[in-house]
Amino acid sequence: MKKKGRKPKETPESRKREVLEVVDEDCNPIGILTREDIHQRKLFHKTVHVFLFNEKGEIYLQKKSKIMDENPGLWSSSASGHVAAGESFLTTAQRELKEELSIKVKLEEVLRVKPSEETNRQCVALFVGRTHKTPVPNPLEIEEGRFFSIEEVDKLLQENPKMFTPTFRFLWKKYWQEVMKRDLKEG
Repeated sequence: MKKKGRKPKETPESRKREVLEVVDEDCNPIGILTREDIHQRKLFHKTVHVFLFNEKGEIYLQKKSKIMDENPGLWSSSASGHVAAGESFLTTAQRELKEELSIKVKLEEVLRVKPSEETNRQCVALFVGRTHKTPVPNPLEIEEGRFFSIEEVDKLLQENPKMFTPTFRFLWKKYWQEVMKRDLKEG
């Protein structure tokens, strides 16, 4: 049986050669290029982010490894990654969660945002999952990780926003706006 996901010997150089879809401002595919070409030319492309919560309602955040090409040493979503050409947002989210944290859970897409400066020109799908397991961070991609209370994340974002990736800061705000809207509709 063929294993899915990235090979364990993935390097920063091999990541540059990943084949991704270029998208328009509405997230529609318009071409295929390597990750390196897309980033150098600052083209729109697709990514996923996952917010993984435990049974206490805490969110797992990861501090990106210093060898990562994007946002090294900054705190970010539980898992995230680029959508490979021909891959769905959900498949990518499941793959990234498994590769980065060795976790498999049911995921729900809660938000999709169009490319903008806040998302680093990425069309982003945000997924939420819940777990009772302890994530096992992939040391090739993650320097450290742990569960944070919602209040702790909010406080850190107020006191030191630059410790987080710009995309995480943007998605965190958007996510809670969506949760509030949903609660108001249901309440």
